[in-house]
Amino acid sequence: MEQEEIVGDLDQSVGYVLKQVQASLHTAMDEVLRPLGLTVAQYACLELLGQHPGLSNSELARRAFVTRQSMNLVLRRLQERGLLTRPAHAAHGRALPTELTRAGQSTLREASVAVRAVEQQLFSPLSQAQQRRLREELAACAAAAIAN
Repeated sequence: MEQEEIVGDLDQSVGYVLKQVQASLHTAMDEVLRPLGLTVAQYACLELLGQHPGLSNSELARRAFVTRQSMNLVLRRLQERGLLTRPAHAAHGRALPTELTRAGQSTLREASVAVRAVEQQLFSPLSQAQQRRLREELAACAAAAIAN
């Protein structure tokens, strides 16, 4: 019988280092989004709607990596601020397609510029080619995780 492997030294664990990067990115994003009155989840929702208008609550939740219940709260808060619109009743089925208002588009532009600056700072030690390779390799890992 083979001996089971353990994680071992955390500094050598890809997962642990990846979590450190994710936590650093989240913290930095939170710092630049807070003055705009946004959370990271709210920003993710705005960015998704900016790129894919009309997504439903379920689609937004899945793509933003939150529960449907959490996304419903995010959408409600953004709607209360006048950053997005949702019909009162679904035209087809139960999905309520969501779209950004002009104020939502303006807030998204400001937030997106701030988040891009955070990403550029975080990944500045890597060349453009290294960043592209990292993105491709992480996307391959994500695809493998989804397939399993």
